[in-house]
Amino acid sequence: MIGANSTFLSDSAECWPDLRLADWKDTYATLHMWTQIVGKIRLELTPRLNHWWNVPLYASPHGLTTSIIPYGNRHFEIEFDVFASQLIIRTSDPASAAVALEPRSVADFYQAAMDALRSLGIEVKIWKMPVEVPDPIRFDRDTVHHAYDADAVRRLWRILLSVESVFKVFRSRFVGKSSPVHFFWGSFDLAVTRFSGRRAPERSDTDPVLRKIMQEAYSHEVISAGWWPGSGEIKEAAFYCYAAPAPSGFAEQPVRPSEALYHQGLGEYLLMYDDVRRAKSPSGVLMDLCRVRTKRGNHRKLEPHRTGSGIPQMIATTDVNGRMAAPKHPTLKFPAR
Repeated sequence: MIGANSTFLSDSAECWPDLRLADWKDTYATLHMWTQIVGKIRLELTPRLNHWWNVPLYASPHGLTTSIIPYGNRHFEIEFDVFASQLIIRTSDPASAAVALEPRSVADFYQAAMDALRSLGIEVKIWKMPVEVPDPIRFDRDTVHHAYDADAVRRLWRILLSVESVFKVFRSRFVGKSSPVHFFWGSFDLAVTRFSGRRAPERSDTDPVLRKIMQEAYSHEVISAGWWPGSGEIKEAAFYCYAAPAPSGFAEQPVRPSEALYHQGLGEYLLMYDDVRRAKSPSGVLMDLCRVRTKRGNHRKLEPHRTGSGIPQMIATTDVNGRMAAPKHPTLKFPAR
């Protein structure tokens, strides 16, 4: 637990299960595409929010949900229910439809999801190309990814709930602007972001579409943290922490726990998930990572908001594919339209 007076956080082993990347990488790849399909439905049917906060999914008591989506004089929600092993679409009618979560191709899932929506009178068109993955295959043509391990997905969900609980406590201790704790389907990570309140420098990305997206993402200084299952050279699940733009001295500051290291290639702090789950207090160890601090000489320059203790604290978000052409903030996790 973190403090007698804080929100209750569980350090039970069942709340921090083992999840080896090699054991579920095929399911991970398939589920990644399925979440992108559902996420793009939300993207198409919701009004745009600052920093693209209308894009992500959210952890729920049964899995991952879009939250409520308006549709004319109706509303609906799409949820990956990991207990029922179904994608459940609930409407305010209250009619519902479901798609089985089982070994099936991305193309088959895409068609089934769209058919389910149409059966409820919901029409939507999405851009069928996946984002933030190497060698993307259109959803309606992807027969390569078809694995589904229900037990691994339930363990993923349990981790997301535990991490979300810690992030929400951390978020509650900040009086300035902060993002919700949300799951980005582009990079398949759970993240939370704080804002300094100051404008960030204008973007200079050569790609005009990327520049437009990133300008909205990084319109103000941000510091962010998150968790993802691992990918690229990061072979297991990990927590990350970075600032954008990175302030002077950020890479040299002391950080806890001792297992956390600054990764020069990624430009962020990393802490492996196994180091957290094996700790006596996983929630306490993760909270320590979230309390990355700037050097004393940079306090005023970098962080105008302070916690009740008067200690400036920083946290930030990352790219699961290890691409560092530009720092990752939640906004880059969606396709340009």
